[in-house]
Amino acid sequence: MEPAPRPTLEPAGAGAILVSGTALGAAVGALVGWLAGSIGLGALIGVALGIPAGVYGVYRRYRGFFT
Repeated sequence: MEPAPRPTLEPAGAGAILVSGTALGAAVGALVGWLAGSIGLGALIGVALGIPAGVYGVYRRYRGFFT
């Protein structure tokens, strides 16, 4: 019996997940900031929270590659 093939890391896919997480965080932050009265500050906070969310998304998608 052959072992299961190792998953491959696709850099474009990982980048897309990272950018998507960051952009989603910025959009949600801008929306909350707009409701609170400061779109720029909300977007900045959203980006700061979106980057770790994007990194976590990449880890979840490619976790078999890292083991």
